[in-house]
Amino acid sequence: MAHNDFQINIACGSQEHVKDDIDTSNIIQNPDFNNGLDDWSGRGCNIAIHDSLGDGKILPQNGKYFVATTNRTQVWNGIQQDVTGRVQRKLLYEASALVRLYGTNVSPTDVRATLYIQGPNGKEQYLAIGSMPTSDKDWVQIQGKFLINGTVSKAVIFIEGPPPSTDFLLNTLVVKHAPKPEPTPAPDFSKVQFGVNVLQNSDLSDGLNNWFPMGNCTLSVAPGSPRAVPPMAKQTLFDPPEKLNGKCILATNRTQTWMGPGQTITDNIDSYVTYQVSCWVRVGSVKTGPQTISVALGVDNQWLNGGQVLVSDERWYEIGGSFRVEQQPSKVIAYVQGPHSGVDLMVAGLQIIPVNRKARFKHLHNLTNKIRKRDVIVKLSNSSGDSLSGASVRVRQTQNSFPIGSCIMRTNMDNEDFVSFFTKNFNWTVFGNELKWYWTEAQQGVLNYTDADELLDLCEKNNMQVRGHCIFWEVIGAVQSWVQSLSTTDLKTAVQGRINGLLTRYKGKFQHYDVDNEMLHGSFYQDKLGKDIRASFFKTAKQLDPSPTLFVNDYGIEDGSDPRATPEMYMQQILGLQEQGAQVGGIGIQGHISNPVGPVVSAALDKLSVMGLPIWFTELDVSSTNEHIRADDLEVMLREAFAHPAVEGIMLWGFWELFMSRDNSHLVNAEGDLNEAGKRFLEVKKDWITHARGLLDGQGEFKFRGYHGSYTVEVTTATQKKVMQSFTVESGDSSPLVVNLTLGN
Repeated sequence: MAHNDFQINIACGSQEHVKDDIDTSNIIQNPDFNNGLDDWSGRGCNIAIHDSLGDGKILPQNGKYFVATTNRTQVWNGIQQDVTGRVQRKLLYEASALVRLYGTNVSPTDVRATLYIQGPNGKEQYLAIGSMPTSDKDWVQIQGKFLINGTVSKAVIFIEGPPPSTDFLLNTLVVKHAPKPEPTPAPDFSKVQFGVNVLQNSDLSDGLNNWFPMGNCTLSVAPGSPRAVPPMAKQTLFDPPEKLNGKCILATNRTQTWMGPGQTITDNIDSYVTYQVSCWVRVGSVKTGPQTISVALGVDNQWLNGGQVLVSDERWYEIGGSFRVEQQPSKVIAYVQGPHSGVDLMVAGLQIIPVNRKARFKHLHNLTNKIRKRDVIVKLSNSSGDSLSGASVRVRQTQNSFPIGSCIMRTNMDNEDFVSFFTKNFNWTVFGNELKWYWTEAQQGVLNYTDADELLDLCEKNNMQVRGHCIFWEVIGAVQSWVQSLSTTDLKTAVQGRINGLLTRYKGKFQHYDVDNEMLHGSFYQDKLGKDIRASFFKTAKQLDPSPTLFVNDYGIEDGSDPRATPEMYMQQILGLQEQGAQVGGIGIQGHISNPVGPVVSAALDKLSVMGLPIWFTELDVSSTNEHIRADDLEVMLREAFAHPAVEGIMLWGFWELFMSRDNSHLVNAEGDLNEAGKRFLEVKKDWITHARGLLDGQGEFKFRGYHGSYTVEVTTATQKKVMQSFTVESGDSSPLVVNLTLGN
């Protein structure tokens, strides 16, 4: 929201069904209403069948009939069908419904398809299938997928969503078992010139040739820019220059924020290639306050962010970022924009570089060997008189101790295939929603810790350590409406009850807490309760449960895309909390990242590492429609994190299709098949396991360098006598570990 046996050909648990024999027909009965309202009913409202409405202006798009709702008084009122016995657990279904609004002066709104399920124990659950903005002008199609994890005693699918009194129409509903997705081919990068700037005349040696002004601003070449190549670009360029020539583009007479220098790069952009962006920027004045400067990409009819920086003075700043297009574009323009109207903009050394992701891995491998391994000496003493010289040694690492975890949700526990993969491949976890205040107390005074208790029990049984996410969440969209409506006095009482209740109940159970989530992006509690409340949360948490490490946790820190969440801002926030007495013990970087490039990520980690606090990637996920690119993105992030000495743990924000916060980010398909990203994940983890074989030397010693973690060693003499022992290679000690074994009589 990783410990394994490193089997790439993994089957994610047992299957209760033979997939080749699954019925692929529509499970909805009377889907076109040819039999009137048979099998259909209103959900808290009335429904009626029609062949037309509005004096014949509204006709069915498919078939002869449609159904209309009337007398809706709740958003959940709608049209439903009981599908109990026609849906199977652990199967992926795809659904589509044709809907439109109906009435006088109705405003466009979302219409949703939802599945209600009830378990044998009476527990209820609502699965969101799909949603679509809908109006009274045309039929629109809602599409979505769903998967049921556990056994169900009742299942009902229904269409809902518009505000009360807004009626809607349903023309047809189709729900079928989803076909197995075809594997995506790996993109062909054989003709890509990695490490070469795609911009023409970037150094301005040919004046302003190839450059043009965006809008009616004025461009000129000016001196005085940095001569150093932007550091992040220098790591990626195949043949970086020793220095720049000191020239920059000066944009004056700017009347809009989007005005600045631009260049058309259409012919040099390939789909699925990851491009690193880097340049120096400066503004002529900051009298109007701090200003955001960004490298933007106009790709056909969309805008992409290539990197941003917040400038607060007239120094030169480095922008570092990245972008990728996943369909071949017809037109691409790169341009620099952002300062306030009337403020001059200077740009130097702009680089847009196709990144060879794997070329950096050798460098990361060397770093990893230095910080994640330790020298080990296996030493055998002999009391039996047997010769030790030439005895064979076999060392096998059973587990890497580096924390690699994933989020899990209560509903996932009901799918034994999910649980099998989860417990085999991870050693830490975090709950996706079940510890958040909006989950444990959705209604004031009605507490629900059952889901968190059951998840915690699963983790304890599998020796998994758990992060507590989160005590509070500053973003107002994540604050319950009843909390938002409280007076200041009542809010103080409520937050005290929340933190006391949570940390007292689970004292000693969680190794970490994200105390006040996303403080760079929200300020609900600070606005309501004052600037000292955040530090107070930390101090109270430490008093109630001294053992967990207390984290800040936020997003957008590591990729240069969010001027509200730079490493510098994060550090300033942490220092401010510490000055107020908050015992901030760890830095959480969520890691919801797109098209990551190593030098940009590493630069952010370097900046944060000066705080001297452990850094964790707490919610890592990557997204691409192409599984091979998704695998590349994931490998980049795993290897960059593992190679950085300040990073002490990686948590994935899920791995199973339909149970991720981002589309196209899963490692395991809904029915348990590993995709390319999942295979890569296991391959990378396998690469972080040490096995060694050899012979004892004349001193009865065998030396190797291994990753931190748990091991077994077996020594066999020439006379077939054996001695075995388990041992642990601890981190934090650079001296060789000596493992003493004794060969008895």
